[in-house]
Amino acid sequence: MWATAGRRTALAVVLLLLAGQMSSAQLQASDLRVEPPNWWTGMQRSRLQLLIHAPGIAEFKASLDNPGVRLTGQHTGSSPNYLFLDLEIGPEAEPGLLELQFELAGKLSFLLPYPLQQRERPGETYLGFDTSDAIYLITPDRFANGDPGNDSVPGMRETAVDRSEDYGRHGGDIRGIRDHLGYIAEMGFTAIWPTPLLENDMPATSYHGYAITDHYRVDPRFGTLEDYKTLAREASALGIKLIMDQVVNHCGLYHWWMEDLPFPDWIHYQEAWQRGQRPKLTNHRRTVNQDLYASKADRELMDQGWFVPSMPDLNQKNPFLANYLIQNSIWWVETLGLGGIRQDTYPYPDKGFLSEWARALMEEYPRFNIVGEEWSYNPLLVGYWQDGAQNGDGYRSYLRTVMDFPLQRALIRALTTKEEWESGLNLLYQALANDFHYSSPENLLFFGDNHDMDRLFTQLGESEVLAEMALAFLLSVPRIPQIYYGTEILLENTELPEDHGRIRSDFPGGWKGDSVNAFTGKGLRPGQRNMQRKLRRLLNYRKHSQALQSGRTLHFAPQDGVYLLARQTAEESVLLILNKNKKAMQLQTSRFAELGLGGEELTDLISGRRMSWADSLSLDREGAYLLTTRLLPE
Repeated sequence: MWATAGRRTALAVVLLLLAGQMSSAQLQASDLRVEPPNWWTGMQRSRLQLLIHAPGIAEFKASLDNPGVRLTGQHTGSSPNYLFLDLEIGPEAEPGLLELQFELAGKLSFLLPYPLQQRERPGETYLGFDTSDAIYLITPDRFANGDPGNDSVPGMRETAVDRSEDYGRHGGDIRGIRDHLGYIAEMGFTAIWPTPLLENDMPATSYHGYAITDHYRVDPRFGTLEDYKTLAREASALGIKLIMDQVVNHCGLYHWWMEDLPFPDWIHYQEAWQRGQRPKLTNHRRTVNQDLYASKADRELMDQGWFVPSMPDLNQKNPFLANYLIQNSIWWVETLGLGGIRQDTYPYPDKGFLSEWARALMEEYPRFNIVGEEWSYNPLLVGYWQDGAQNGDGYRSYLRTVMDFPLQRALIRALTTKEEWESGLNLLYQALANDFHYSSPENLLFFGDNHDMDRLFTQLGESEVLAEMALAFLLSVPRIPQIYYGTEILLENTELPEDHGRIRSDFPGGWKGDSVNAFTGKGLRPGQRNMQRKLRRLLNYRKHSQALQSGRTLHFAPQDGVYLLARQTAEESVLLILNKNKKAMQLQTSRFAELGLGGEELTDLISGRRMSWADSLSLDREGAYLLTTRLLPE
């Protein structure tokens, strides 16, 4: 009876129409939208604000008679079609249907049952991703098409499916991810991050998901809310956390509320947009968040400018919108049992709101985690957003994890430039030396590529040796590693650099009839199979390695084209050696004496070769060596 998402109504309400006072012609159930569509008892956050949208709803007066829940406020917007109700849900509240009563001209007109559900588990049991995890980033439209029946949905603005069109829809969906959770688990990943799965009813490039048009509806071309819930359950059963990609900075131009905005300041430059003028676009000057000398004009354009013309910039200083976005995030955590949130374009929204948003989530779920995207190569700017930073302006973010773009750039440059004082492997040594700036460097999310930048294999000039070195470093440093789908089989976009459609290319084998199937290995080139096999071995080792997850880190300045980094616990040592020498060489071990490895037997996780830590170590090939003291099963 109760649905939790829908095209027009976020809740399939039952209107109990009272004869002689209101007719179904005046207000249809299909006219009514209530968001959030349900809530829970036992939440840390006792306040709930309902957004109700229906023709003329502002004329009605609401009331509630419930021993555990109080109606503490009622607010109208500038549009007559909105009503905001403030509820206080006490600790004695019982699950069931709240019977909200609506009167018009002093007479009872209709009853609205609102579901208050029993919370399945306490907030402290929601475990967020951390250094023990390895995250697999997926663009759902390009990963696997598990249900061709939802490829095209009548009534949506973009219905065509054309795999030859880089920026068109290809048909991948939630079912496709579910069908291949076994592959993801076997590879050794412990968390998945799909790019947004909510409705993007946009006329073009709707596949990418970042122009949300309904915050409570799964895009039907990806599946249903039940599909999303099933994905979460099945992933959890395999030890895989689900991270939700969310966007609080902007929405899609065809969001349902754009036809009838509740307040004159719901979006930035709203008046200009309503007059048919083009709103100002952001200047992308993210440094205004920290800059002591930033002009008011630059700050305003950064904060209020639209990201692109098709994405209206949301005004989080409107308290009703701020409540809406915070509650929406909590609703999805609770509904799906999430293991994390990735928040898009982190420095673009109002930073005071972001602090309140993150604090609300972390108070509700103390062991949860959120990662924010700050695309900056300056560690000073990245570190500003991490909780625990000693910021001069006193700003506290409550954000545990930030994306480590500075180290990503250093990795690519280190592997593709000559070995000199200010280039080559020295760049990695210097980049990790910046870790003193971060409040918790191990909680940074580190990656070689993602859905917005050239594929790792392309960035490295399609060198398999360099790709191996990059992935070995990625899984060895004190960070939370993230790997983009297809990196394990060396997907590339070399012919079309910076082309987002090609960067998000189809995973081979995800569509019926594909001649190559990377899930089974059919048709892969030897180099692709080799990289997939190596990465599987490294990921599955890391899954059980306390040294790589949380061991102490020690590294030695690069010499003669060789860089050594160690992760150690009392029981285990793992050594990463990056060797850029094309000829065989002997690595003298005397300067590494403080590692305490005299005479240890080591196994190279990449090649399988057994080695002894003696006076010198034979490096017979260019590439990465990942040596462990732990005895591996045969």
